[in-house]
Amino acid sequence: MCRNFLPDPLPDGVVDELLDQARRSPSAGNAQAVEFCVVAQPERYWQLTLTPDRRAEFPWPGLLVAPVLVVVLTEPQRYVRRYAEADKAHTGFGEGTDSWPVPYWWVDAGMAVHNLLLGATAAGLGSCFFGAFEHEAAVIEGLGIPAGRRVVGTVALGHPSDQRPSSSATRPRRPLGEIIHYGDPP
Repeated sequence: MCRNFLPDPLPDGVVDELLDQARRSPSAGNAQAVEFCVVAQPERYWQLTLTPDRRAEFPWPGLLVAPVLVVVLTEPQRYVRRYAEADKAHTGFGEGTDSWPVPYWWVDAGMAVHNLLLGATAAGLGSCFFGAFEHEAAVIEGLGIPAGRRVVGTVALGHPSDQRPSSSATRPRRPLGEIIHYGDPP
C-alpha cells in the first residue's frame, strides 16, 4: 500500500483500463454488482471525510495528494434479484440479504479491489485501499452515488513518492503451518 503520492496527473485512459480489469473479477451468479465512483478532484472526497482538525494531525499527508480516488461500491440487492431468477431460485438467496450465509457482495467487491490494486502495480502506479467507515453516508450523498449502493472502501491511485511504511508493515507474516489446514484424513 502506497501512502505517499506525487500530485502528478495520471496518463489519459489508465483509470478506465484499470477499472475494466477490476470489473472482470469473479462475481457470484455473475451478478456484477460492483461499481466504481471515480473522484478526479479528491479534495471533494477529503472534505466529506476529513475535518480540518483531523487533517492537521493526519499521519499520511502524502495520501491526500493522490490525483485520483476510486470509491468501490456494491449493490447487495442486485444479488437478491439475481438469485430470485429461475436458475438460482432453488438456493433461497433471492428472498433477501438476510438469507445469505456469506454476503458475497463484500467478497466479490474485495476481489475487484484486489484486481484494481494489482493492475495499478502492474502499471507502475502506487495504490492504497482504505475504508470510509463512519463517513459512508456522507460519501454516498456528497458524491451523488445512486441509492442502494454500499461503500466498500476507496482506492487512491497515483505515482508513488518516497515511502514511510506504516507500523503494520513491520508485523511478520504468520507461518504457513499456522494458516494451512488440510481436509484430508492423516
